[in-house]
Amino acid sequence: MSIFDRYAPFIQDFIYRNNWESLRAIQAAAGDAIFNTEENVLLSASTASGKTEAAFFPILTLFYEDMPRSVGAIYIGPLKALINDQFTRLNELCEQADIPVWHWHGDVSQSHKDKMMKHPSGILQITPESLEAMLIRKHSAIPKLFGDLRFIVIDEVHSLMRGDRGGQTICLIERLSKLAGVDPRRIGLSATIGDLEAAGDFLSYGSGRGTVIPRIEAKGAKWRLSMEHFYIAGSQAADGKVITEALPLPEDPTDTAPQNADPGMGYIFEHTKGKKCLVFVNSREECEAVTTTLRSYCEARHEQDRFLIHHGNLSASYRETAEAAMKDDDVYLTTVTTATLELGIDIGRLERAFQVDAPFTVSSFLQRMGRTGRRELPPEMWFVIREEMPEPRTMMPETVPWKMIQGIALIQSYLEERWVEPPRLDRLPFSLLYHQTMSTLMSCGELTPAELAQRVLTLRYFRHISRDDYKILLRHLIETDHIQRTEEGGLIVGLTGERVTNSFRFYAVFQENEEFTVRYDSQELGTLVMPPPVGEKIAIAGHVWIVTELDRKRRLVYCEPVKGKVPAYFGDCPGDIHTKILERMREVLCEDKGYPYLMTNAVIRLEQARQNSRNAGITEFPLINLGGDMWALFPWLGTYAFLALERFLKLRCAGRLGLRSLDPYRPYFMQFTMKADAKTFFSVLAEEAALPLDPLELVYKDEVPVFEKYDEYVPPELVKKGFAYGVLNTEEMLSRINGWSKKYLLK
Repeated sequence: MSIFDRYAPFIQDFIYRNNWESLRAIQAAAGDAIFNTEENVLLSASTASGKTEAAFFPILTLFYEDMPRSVGAIYIGPLKALINDQFTRLNELCEQADIPVWHWHGDVSQSHKDKMMKHPSGILQITPESLEAMLIRKHSAIPKLFGDLRFIVIDEVHSLMRGDRGGQTICLIERLSKLAGVDPRRIGLSATIGDLEAAGDFLSYGSGRGTVIPRIEAKGAKWRLSMEHFYIAGSQAADGKVITEALPLPEDPTDTAPQNADPGMGYIFEHTKGKKCLVFVNSREECEAVTTTLRSYCEARHEQDRFLIHHGNLSASYRETAEAAMKDDDVYLTTVTTATLELGIDIGRLERAFQVDAPFTVSSFLQRMGRTGRRELPPEMWFVIREEMPEPRTMMPETVPWKMIQGIALIQSYLEERWVEPPRLDRLPFSLLYHQTMSTLMSCGELTPAELAQRVLTLRYFRHISRDDYKILLRHLIETDHIQRTEEGGLIVGLTGERVTNSFRFYAVFQENEEFTVRYDSQELGTLVMPPPVGEKIAIAGHVWIVTELDRKRRLVYCEPVKGKVPAYFGDCPGDIHTKILERMREVLCEDKGYPYLMTNAVIRLEQARQNSRNAGITEFPLINLGGDMWALFPWLGTYAFLALERFLKLRCAGRLGLRSLDPYRPYFMQFTMKADAKTFFSVLAEEAALPLDPLELVYKDEVPVFEKYDEYVPPELVKKGFAYGVLNTEEMLSRINGWSKKYLLK
């Protein structure tokens, strides 16, 4: 029997109504895996390939044949927008078979949720945070709600594999399954997974099942891709230059930017009128700034505003207004957005995506471009790279257009090797351990220490955490009154813990965008969202500052002015750039070939960057002298290995080298003053790298590197351990140092 013939009649009718002539490869493979095995299934295929239908056609067929007596399937989505979109799509599919579809997140009405509680059935679509809240607040109802749960579908599973949110999701699935006495199969969906086997293992954590991963041969797709470079002020790179090679030409503009407009923003303004576009940026702050600028151009041109905004800190009404407008095929507007419109949601006949500067990952690039290319249109993305024009006295390392080189490296890594970042599953998630400990006590009530450890430490995601470390955590939480010991020797949530867990913000393990006020002496400099640890730098009010004190309770950051530039990275992803990308960036500067998607300014700017890099020798030799005692090191390492090297130099090598004033431009290069010469530098690094190194040595004295949301409640010794062993990539750093010693010392 073919997969199509195996489908329920209402599924077959749905396919006929939509004029599908045949099943897609992913749908046939998913049907075979779900119908003919009892394993978990990981479906990885390109954006808009029909993965959601591939998963639900066989699931709904099985429900049609034997209707579950409770909620039969949970769909976990990372974003409210994605759940809202899939709710509409699944309702259309399920209404013929009278299979209810429920959605549940912070913006859903209470009346809709109450109906589901009274009549648990069909499919429940929910975010990880809402599922956490349900396990805590509806604990006693879980067996009734999910007593016949058969499937859990995790959409955009790749987005959950780079931080605590993915670990939380897996923990929730395990806890719910034990509480409800069920053993549901897990179905993971993604378009951008770098290591399918690792992702399959992650999907199966604690399930006792293996994972079937159908291999789908991707069809060749034609992309429409361009990258243009702009100086924010002054003449452009190609002004006055003669271009002899044939280059792609941008289509004729549909509008004219105001005189003296920012050239990059004007370029976006001029090529979006009368079209439906997305403009992706890399932060909420930049999203606000770009939208304000583009709207000011409409006002200056006496035109109706044609720009919308979408990011996670906006109210539901603003987000949903933008989503609805983008889905309307008769509305031609442009939405400026962060990653909130990067995933899954179908926003109709989208003609073009813009990317301001480069994203941090290949995965993000593919997801963002994948928003286009639906409804028979080719995927289309225009990169808009902006930088200040280097001044004549600017140091050589700062003259390299790093964002443009990064963008090229991301594109080429995928085009040449189909490479996507592998998941990071080797951390010590102490912040999440705190969260799940408190959540378990909130939902279960009093537990003995042994019972609590049995419920929490047995969760597969915490397999690397020892019982001794868990004892340290529990003792600390008792001392700080997050947990209270009862007269009978049991454990309950303490008064301090209640203040944390009673807030709706507790359900999320990711950092919310809560603003901190930044002060220098009596001056208020402004606000920022995610403050770095003491000793790190920030850029605000047009200057660079070093953080001297961080008051989390009062949400204040105190700082002092310093010179130099500030790294654009604090803490965890999305700023985590892989070493593979840095190494490909070096190749971009080394090789002579052109890239067909570069526009005129970008071609000239790349030529300049290559010439300057070769003249300075940075592609052949990682350490260059900038004059006198000033040096620059180009390690071509990813963010976490770069961070480890930075600390290794300060803590292990600085004294022997006379190294001072190390200034990192993460993860591209670092500048410092040094008394030693280059040969001595590599000799000292090699000698120190040959000695035993405990990663904890790379944590600064008195530093407690709080990066995850609940690290502030974790004992400092565990925070340091989690950072040293789970964040700093010392292995990759030592490998690079050993490579240098072989190359530069053994000649």
